[in-house]
Amino acid sequence: MRTKRRYILARILPYGAAVDQKQLYLSVIEAAASLLGDAAVGLAQPAVVYCDAGYAVIRCRRGAEREIAAALATVTAVGDDRVSLRTVATSGTIRALRRRMRPIRPIPGDGGIMIGERAYAVCRYPGQKVDLIEKGIKHQKRFFFSELDLEER
Repeated sequence: MRTKRRYILARILPYGAAVDQKQLYLSVIEAAASLLGDAAVGLAQPAVVYCDAGYAVIRCRRGAEREIAAALATVTAVGDDRVSLRTVATSGTIRALRRRMRPIRPIPGDGGIMIGERAYAVCRYPGQKVDLIEKGIKHQKRFFFSELDLEER
């Protein structure tokens, strides 16, 4: 008889982070093994089924979804990129999880800003989130601000 599976929908933060599915799988396995141990990971059989558009779907055996969801919260990096995974929902089918995926789109009308001599692109997201992305020659840097960093007017 075939084993029953559960699927976990996780949001990849920060928004717009490009994550490779294989690298995500390796990070999930590493985090789960360090938290639960090799034997528990072998029994849970986690696998990354889908990774795109700011979301990832992770498959595991039924009964191990809570442990794998806890392990997802401990992921801090995928490859060389610093990311975090936030569990959104758990379901028995991928179809049900696809209905829960909300498109993550920047709010239009964003522009650029100069701080000192450096140029930054401004990306606003739903929920009053604002990212500043430094435009560089070789790479981009993301800066995150909290309410403590804002100036009162």
